Amino acid sequence: MQKFDEMVTRLPLAGLDGAAGWAGSDVRPHYARFAQWLARQSAESMQARRAEAEVIFRRVGITFAVYGAKDEDGAGTERLIPFDLIPRIIPQQEWAHMQRGLVQRVTALNRFIHDVYHGQDILRAGIVPAEQILRNAQFRPEMVGVHVPLDIYSHISGIDIVRAPDASGEGVYYVLEDNLRVPSGVSYMLEDRKMMMRLFPELFAQHQVSPVAHYPDLLLDTLRASAPAGAADPTVVVLTPGMYNSAYFEHAFLAQQMGVELVEGQDLVVKDQFVYMRTTRGLQRVDVIYRRVDDDFLDPDVFRPTSTLGCAGLMAAYRAGNVAICNAVGTGVADDKSIYPYVPDMIRFYLGEEPILQNVPTWMCRKPDDLRYVLDHLHELVVKEVHGAGGYGMLIGPAATRAEIEAFRAAVIAKPDGYIAQPTLSLSSCPTYVDNGIAPRHIDLRPFVLSGQKVQMVAGGLTRVALKEGSLVVNSSQGGGTKDTWVLGDQPAAAQASSLPMQTQRQGRE
Repeated sequence: MQKFDEMVTRLPLAGLDGAAGWAGSDVRPHYARFAQWLARQSAESMQARRAEAEVIFRRVGITFAVYGAKDEDGAGTERLIPFDLIPRIIPQQEWAHMQRGLVQRVTALNRFIHDVYHGQDILRAGIVPAEQILRNAQFRPEMVGVHVPLDIYSHISGIDIVRAPDASGEGVYYVLEDNLRVPSGVSYMLEDRKMMMRLFPELFAQHQVSPVAHYPDLLLDTLRASAPAGAADPTVVVLTPGMYNSAYFEHAFLAQQMGVELVEGQDLVVKDQFVYMRTTRGLQRVDVIYRRVDDDFLDPDVFRPTSTLGCAGLMAAYRAGNVAICNAVGTGVADDKSIYPYVPDMIRFYLGEEPILQNVPTWMCRKPDDLRYVLDHLHELVVKEVHGAGGYGMLIGPAATRAEIEAFRAAVIAKPDGYIAQPTLSLSSCPTYVDNGIAPRHIDLRPFVLSGQKVQMVAGGLTRVALKEGSLVVNSSQGGGTKDTWVLGDQPAAAQASSLPMQTQRQGRE
């Protein structure tokens, strides 16, 4: 028997040759209609659609670049992110609960970042240790006292959610990580939905799937709302490090979908503390920069002097209030993994509310008692570098070799404040179409939360799936794939079919 926590609790691995294996299965109610449809599909039909999706994604250029040692083959490459044909389905009541928790969490995080760069009330109250902030590599002294429009710092937040069993066995959603600097992946969410509607239009006539196609409109509204005072018709640009960046497709895609310019640092110039972009008709003032460049590379006059990815003088214009940068400079101080354990206390401190979404229990190795526990239980825990990302700098104890555990032990002892540890959660799994049929694979979810005049999001997000059997690492750079995410709503999604037509070439490479 194979266990599928998201869809069924009991389901034999029966391939796709008809109803065999589905009869008598304990299917979660919101999957019932899809399970009946899937049982009628032949293996040949599903394989043909899988091949069609790969051809289209390759033609469009939906790729993710992995370089050097990060590449499984030891060399840089640009590859497709695997796309799974079986969607992850979330019932409306579960999504409504999650959405309330996301709004609450992102609101508190934005208040925390504002407080850190202004009154520092939470530090003076002793709720977050001052050294955790003031000595944090992501704390930017240049932002102290700087006013940003609407007091919003993380305009686009990607909050990673996992579902795991609780005492009742029903499952509970946990926040695994907050991504507040330059969260990526939303283009894959949009393209996965378009692909599913292309391949399986009949499913969208049968299910009331909440739409996601309006995300670029919400994003543009959010960016325009952050414009400096007096910018009646603000000019928005997307700042990319360039075509060799791993997420370049997404930068170009979002600029195209919003109808704004995609620029690199060399396309911008600062004059008299205003930012302009070079055009064939001369300089045009820029009011809002949706940056996909890390802080360290934004302005060589202030941060890394050798950077060619940003624009000299940008911080002077920013501090003068003449341009908005989204997400704000210094936002990373709140998504450091060493700050994550304090988010529930932030919610209580700033909002006077109990957290709706739970954190994963976390040991902070900088605390002597926590360190002793972690060192004694490395074989049971997931240990993470506080500045790690992309699934790197992480030990999954139950899957690690003795040598890997001992190497991590030495690293933690040498720099305990650089690590946190968490229990190895029994992450929910979802039916996934793999080479030998349907099999359970672990998943997470990254909803994208937009903060402007109000906090809003499309229903769903990017579901990432660990395609390697037994793996808990869903990151694309580590071989993970993606699924379409369906939130069952009140309105049918069939009308989406005419929205956001599939691109025919990779933007920005003419």
